[in-house]
Amino acid sequence: MTIAALQNVWKTYWLGHNRIDALKEVNLQLHQGDLIAVMGPSGSGKSTLLNILGCLDQPSEGQYLLGDRDVSDLDDNELSETRAGRIGFIFQSYNLISQLNVIENIETPLFYRGFSEQESYERAVELAERVGLGRRKGHVPTELSGGERQRVGIARALASNPLIVLADEPTGNLDTKTGNEILELLQDVNREGTTIVLVTHDPQVAEVAHQTAHMVDGKLTVKENV
Repeated sequence: MTIAALQNVWKTYWLGHNRIDALKEVNLQLHQGDLIAVMGPSGSGKSTLLNILGCLDQPSEGQYLLGDRDVSDLDDNELSETRAGRIGFIFQSYNLISQLNVIENIETPLFYRGFSEQESYERAVELAERVGLGRRKGHVPTELSGGERQRVGIARALASNPLIVLADEPTGNLDTKTGNEILELLQDVNREGTTIVLVTHDPQVAEVAHQTAHMVDGKLTVKENV
């Protein structure tokens, strides 16, 4: 089942009279259960692609279909609602709230969606257990290792049952052993049916994906991983 599609998407910026095409006629289909790695040199358009998939930006031309909705022309409030309900984000630098403990960080997106305190707490506890942090629920980020912080980030990304999880260099700040553990966790999440788009510069990380999307000068080429 197709859950998201970019159709002939361009993203253009103007610097004075100079036109910069960050994305050029990009086409991409995401199906439920896909695990796609996005690779490319600095400036190739990876971040722009991720921003559009995450409803943080909009195409200059073309369509972005997410679920049953064209989100290409939504206003800021509608984009915010879409991000909160349909997109999960995992960051290289974790982006946890330092004053909040594990459970409270996982709960954060649920409050924006109007879940009750009890519903949010129960969901957060379930996810903390799911990512192996059942004994660390009351700890704040400074009391956690890098791998544990990223596990919180993964749980938070899953909190609202998103259509897509976008992972931006999720192992970039981790040592090899911890990075491999995080990749294994992401693969487990993917096998349960969550669609994941994984941006990475590391070919070994990309190998776990079903497909690799290569970006060069704003153009996208998708290949199946053997």
